[in-house]
Amino acid sequence: MRLISWNVNGLRAAVKKGFADSFKSLDADVFCVQETKLQAGQLELELPGYHQYWNYAEKKGYSGTAVFAKTEPLAVRYGLGIPEHDTEGRVITLEYPAFYFVGVYTPNAQDGLRRLDYRMAWEDAFRDYLVSLDREKPVIACGDMNVAHQEIDLKNPDTNRGNAGFSDEERGKFSALLSAGFTDSFRHLFPEARDVYSWWSYRAAARERNVGWRIDYFLCSDRLADKIRKAWVCPEIRGSDHCPVGLEIGLDA
Repeated sequence: MRLISWNVNGLRAAVKKGFADSFKSLDADVFCVQETKLQAGQLELELPGYHQYWNYAEKKGYSGTAVFAKTEPLAVRYGLGIPEHDTEGRVITLEYPAFYFVGVYTPNAQDGLRRLDYRMAWEDAFRDYLVSLDREKPVIACGDMNVAHQEIDLKNPDTNRGNAGFSDEERGKFSALLSAGFTDSFRHLFPEARDVYSWWSYRAAARERNVGWRIDYFLCSDRLADKIRKAWVCPEIRGSDHCPVGLEIGLDA
């Protein structure tokens, strides 16, 4: 099974920048997008052969997620089931016979870490949610998780230490998530790989110079780790400040 995740940073804008061509070329069984920045009815996306599932933020032009799947799931859940965390359209869960698929757009701690306290509460709730799913069947979770976990996951760790996405607190929560029974698929296959990023600032030609961060992930339950066949990023695909990331795993939807 081939899975793709992409923070499109505004799906209407991405559509104007060739999203349909990229979507077709990536040929995913399940394709998850984050930061759609849409409300219901603002975009009619023609994706023949795919079932579409959308979670919209209450705030217009903000956040939002969607999942496009070739195989219809047994059930679909939106959010975490916690009102304080479910107004921003950040989580979609598809249930299949052998696993759960979870698409997520993790809240940004923002400049000056002014939303760090909320981010910490979110991290605990999201981890508890994944663990609860994992008790029932294995989990694949993907999306923009807004953290570079290790120093090798961003170009300039020294000058970014303590900034949003590379604070000790955020990195610690990601470690706690992995310790709760989940595997970072890319690091599982490439534990020492450097200069592999999924997000670049629009400033100072960062993408051209590959001054980036790896903040988009595919995680899976530890017991699925031996089924990981391939994990990759697609920096050649434009249309957003993020690029798509992919996972090929030995499961059937």
